[in-house]
Amino acid sequence: MTLECGACGATYAAGPDEPWRCECGHALDFAERALPEPRDVDASRGLWAFADFLPATPAVTLGEGFTPLTDAPAWDAEFKLDFVFPSGSYKDRGATVLLSRAAELGVERVLEDSSGNAGAAVAQYAARAGIDADIYVPADAKPSKLRAIEAAGATPVRIEGTRGDVTEACVEAVAAGDGWYASHAWNPAFYAGTETFAYELAVQRDMDVPDAVVLPLGHGTLFLGAYRGFRRLRDAGWTDSIPRLYGVQAAGVAPIANRLHADGDGENDVADGIQIADPARADQILDAIDATGGDAIALDADTTRDELERLHDRGFYCEPTSAVAPAGLRAYRERGEIRDGEDVVVPLTGSGLKT
Repeated sequence: MTLECGACGATYAAGPDEPWRCECGHALDFAERALPEPRDVDASRGLWAFADFLPATPAVTLGEGFTPLTDAPAWDAEFKLDFVFPSGSYKDRGATVLLSRAAELGVERVLEDSSGNAGAAVAQYAARAGIDADIYVPADAKPSKLRAIEAAGATPVRIEGTRGDVTEACVEAVAAGDGWYASHAWNPAFYAGTETFAYELAVQRDMDVPDAVVLPLGHGTLFLGAYRGFRRLRDAGWTDSIPRLYGVQAAGVAPIANRLHADGDGENDVADGIQIADPARADQILDAIDATGGDAIALDADTTRDELERLHDRGFYCEPTSAVAPAGLRAYRERGEIRDGEDVVVPLTGSGLKT
C-alpha cells in the first residue's frame, strides 16, 4: 500500500515507520484501489463483509457492523442505528480497521486523543488485540466514557486546557516514541472503516442510495467516510449517484459552518462530542460538501436538548451529540434545502447508555 498527500502530492510507503501526516502538514490517505465487481454481500460477516475494500484483514473484530436501518416516521426519514456497536458508538467502524492494521504492523502500544467515544472504541479494540493503549482526554471528560476506557485496560491521560491542547500533548508523546499514533482524526485506516457506513446503507437499500444524508460533524470521520464510500460505489458502478451530505455542528465551535455562511452564533455544550475547533481534514470536508451539493449548519444547546427529548420519547435512546443530526434535518427542511418527501437517512451515532 501507498500513502499519499492530496495537498502536495507526496507519497510514502505504508508500514510500521510511516508518518502520521505529510511533511507539508496535511493528512495522508491510502491510494485508492478499484472496488471488486458487485456481488452478493454476506451480512453475517458484519462490516468485514467489505474486507476487499479495506486496508487490513479482520485481525481485531467484535462482530461489528450492519447496524439496523429503521423507519422514523416522525422525522419522515430512516435512522441508521450506529449507537448499537460494541462500544456504543459508530467509532467502532474505524477502530476495528485501525487496530487490525496496528496488529498487522506489530504495534505494541497505541496513543489516541479523544473527547470520549473514539477513545473508548480504540481502548476496547486495543484490548481485543492485546495492544496497550494510552488515551489522551480532556481533564473534564465525562466519567462514563473514562470508565469505558479504564474498563478496557487502557490508561486515560488527562490534559488540562482545550481540546487542541489534548491533541498537542498526544502528538508530543508520539514524537517522543511513546507509541503508534492511532488517531481517529488523522489515521487513514480509521476513515477506511467509516466508509463502511455507505457500503452497508447501499446494500440494505438494494443499492438505491437516498437523496440526502444528515450527519453530526466534528472532525468529520463519519462525514468523510460516508462521502468516500458513496463516491467509490458510484465510480465502481455499484450505484448511480451520491447523496447530498449535510453536516450539523455545535454552535460556538462550528468552523465548517462558519466558513460557509457564518452560521455559528450561540453555544452548544450539550453536543460535546463534536466540539472540534480545528478539524484535521477541514479542506476535505469542505470539498465533500461542495462535491455533493450539501451544506453545514450549527445548532444551539436548546435545539439539541429538545430533539434529544423527541428521540427518547420515540424509543431512540441515543446520547446528546447524536441529536444534532435529526435536529439538523428539521432545520434543513425549514431552510428549504431538504424538501418534504425527499428520501433521507440520518445516523444516530452514540448510545444514551454512555451519558
